[in-house]
Amino acid sequence: MKIHPEMSPKHIAWIEKQKMFFVGTAPLAGDGHVNLSPKGGDSFRVLGPLAVAYQDYTGSGAETIAHLRENGRMVLMFCAFEGPPQIFRLHGKGTVHLKGTAEYKKLAASFPDNPGTRAIIHLDVNRVADSCGYSVPYYDYLGNRDILDKWASKKGEEGVAAYQQEKNIKSIDGLPAIDSL
Repeated sequence: MKIHPEMSPKHIAWIEKQKMFFVGTAPLAGDGHVNLSPKGGDSFRVLGPLAVAYQDYTGSGAETIAHLRENGRMVLMFCAFEGPPQIFRLHGKGTVHLKGTAEYKKLAASFPDNPGTRAIIHLDVNRVADSCGYSVPYYDYLGNRDILDKWASKKGEEGVAAYQQEKNIKSIDGLPAIDSL
């Protein structure tokens, strides 16, 4: 493993080519559930050598949002599934910008419009590390799924908001996530 002071242009170019990344968070409570979520689509942006953001799509849970609101700890992990082996981790303090907030609107200009987006997660990176990835298998990328986009478009803005109110108010550990309307 090698620690870097920041993401270099070479690191950034590699990260931006990845089709998938993973988000890890955990609550402060020792008996709380650690969360690991796969992410994909055109949802990730490098904002600078120590700052990144991604679109957080509506899902059946809101663990990442709840954990970040409680303590801010987050790690993003990228793996090479094609080409030379590589694993890259970005650790730092994550901030949730819910849809409709001023910071959300500012950051959203960098992303494609997506009907399922509920927030933009911003990470201030304080640790940049890479490792070999020798045991990560090869996979063939076949394309992005459009199921969430179709679901959100069919539900409409009000339907998605109602779903979020039903499913995303609290984490599985009871931590607050999406605010009630």
